[in-house]
Amino acid sequence: MIHLLNTLNYTLFLYYVACNLIYLVALIVAIKASVAHQRQLEGHRLHWINDSPMAPPITLIAPAHNEELSIRVAIRNLMNLDYPELEIIVVNDGSVDRTLDALKDEFDLYPIRVVRIQEVPSAVVRATYKSRQDPRLWVIDKEAGGSKADAVNAGLNSATSPYVCIVDSDSILERDALLRIMIPVMADPKRVVGVGGIIRVLNGSVIEKGRLQRVRLPRKGIEMIQVVEYLRAFLIGREAWAQGNMMMIISGAFGLFRTDLVRAVGGYRARAIGEDLDLVTRLHRYLLDKGADYQIGFLPDPVCWTEVPSDLRSLGRQRARWQKGLLDTLLSNHDMLFRPRYGRIGFLALPYLWLFELFAPVIEIGGIGTILLAVATGVLNHHFFLQFMILGYAFATMISIGSVLQEEITYKRYNQWQDVVRLVSVCFFEHFPYRQLHMIWRLQGLWQFLRGDMTWKPLNRQGLDSAKVT
Repeated sequence: MIHLLNTLNYTLFLYYVACNLIYLVALIVAIKASVAHQRQLEGHRLHWINDSPMAPPITLIAPAHNEELSIRVAIRNLMNLDYPELEIIVVNDGSVDRTLDALKDEFDLYPIRVVRIQEVPSAVVRATYKSRQDPRLWVIDKEAGGSKADAVNAGLNSATSPYVCIVDSDSILERDALLRIMIPVMADPKRVVGVGGIIRVLNGSVIEKGRLQRVRLPRKGIEMIQVVEYLRAFLIGREAWAQGNMMMIISGAFGLFRTDLVRAVGGYRARAIGEDLDLVTRLHRYLLDKGADYQIGFLPDPVCWTEVPSDLRSLGRQRARWQKGLLDTLLSNHDMLFRPRYGRIGFLALPYLWLFELFAPVIEIGGIGTILLAVATGVLNHHFFLQFMILGYAFATMISIGSVLQEEITYKRYNQWQDVVRLVSVCFFEHFPYRQLHMIWRLQGLWQFLRGDMTWKPLNRQGLDSAKVT
């Protein structure tokens, strides 16, 4: 028993050290990448892209299921974006509220007949509408397919542009977001097949007529801690992985892809729970199988603002669903592990997701139990235990503070110094007790997946159809 506890505690110690070292390396890589990106931007003029007849057209696809409270503002925002040639497709995915009626009233829709070739699978389309106000806007009304993936596929079947940008219908893009996300595509159109932008927390900010008028930090602690979480995930995690061309997820709230490649892999897998992770993984597989020279990238300055859960129940449901999506994708692509054909994806990116993302809640929650048992039985020295916990807490907190400071130094979206101070103070609560609560939610997601619970449980939202999201 003593030998087993010692072995488990030593393994857990090595796991924590490895995890923190990975975050440290990622922070250093991300800072260097951010500095290089800022220098690169000095040579670009966004209005050149906006005025250029050579800019490739983009189809924006916005799936909507029961988005009555957000749809007007969200679609008005898409119509106001700066880009020379846009097609906007809203997919009403079997909404049972007034989502379709709100679209008809707001944008003066009229029914049209179209010939549609179903290149990727989706549920039955009931009707197609076009806007009298803006001919770029199309609305597809379809039967509920049971997933966001099915709704996006319906949009893919109607898209006519060489690039598709998938956006959530409860989010707001900054006006120049499309111009910025197209910079790497315009620089290297043959290699760049997908680009992700950064997702930021909208709660607390002021919206008017589909535009973000003022960025403000949320007031609720549960929302503020998600601001820190998103900054760390994007400004450190994804920016670092993208430098090695190992981006495994482009957020479903804001991502750009080559249309032909998305269709080539069969579109979104209709039953995928984490459709964004699943699509990028299958794109890597498809391109590596063909021996293609490609890049899937991330940019930290094309910004999408999204409403995050403001209560623990909704947040827990969201994180459990994300964990189910992770497990679903990893199981579906388990044969990519450690195969030379898949290079860095098979030997680095996927093993990281298995060990430090999928199994993290099992290892950490189980590790806490073994440590407490070892302390109670005298196997583990109390002073060593205390020093280990303090060191781990301090290191993780400093990583989070680093992401906040990187945001403030480089992008400065939060202009009031009080907001920065509040964000830094919230970092001290992220590793404890928020992290432990987060691990419990992720364990629930794993358990739900194993017992076959794949349902998307609804989240409480205030919606965007108000002047302020709080």
